[in-house]
Amino acid sequence: MRLTTRGRYAVTAMLDLALHAQEKPVSLAEISERQTISLSYLEQLFARLRQSGLVASVRGPGGGYRLVDSSSNIWVADIIDAVNESVDTTSCQGKGDCQGGSICLTHYLWDDLSQQIHSFLSSISLADLVAKRNVQDIAHRQVTQLLTLDENARASAC
Repeated sequence: MRLTTRGRYAVTAMLDLALHAQEKPVSLAEISERQTISLSYLEQLFARLRQSGLVASVRGPGGGYRLVDSSSNIWVADIIDAVNESVDTTSCQGKGDCQGGSICLTHYLWDDLSQQIHSFLSSISLADLVAKRNVQDIAHRQVTQLLTLDENARASAC
């Protein structure tokens, strides 16, 4: 099983949003800069997240995105499902045609694993992740690095 970039980036971006959206909406440019995810890729992901009702856009100056619900009510599995990501571990993508059109010997083992993974991800909320000390430390480091880069850029421009 391999979670693709789309699912990983969607979870990362939503976690960034949960960490930084307390006072104001968060722009995709800010998320892009902190997480080094392409802005155009984030736009695609957030279109799907908005359609799924996980985020809302705020227009105008100071606009951006905000979570529609509390971070304690948004589950990692919801985010992955919203971007049409699969946590399927079967080689046949769950179709049951793994061995020349028939179900292979281990199909149900991998199918059960897929269900366990989805269940596990359904038990972890954004609030759970935000509360982790290591997540907070990393978020603080990212903000500090960007501030240092901005200060250095301003200093060299003078």
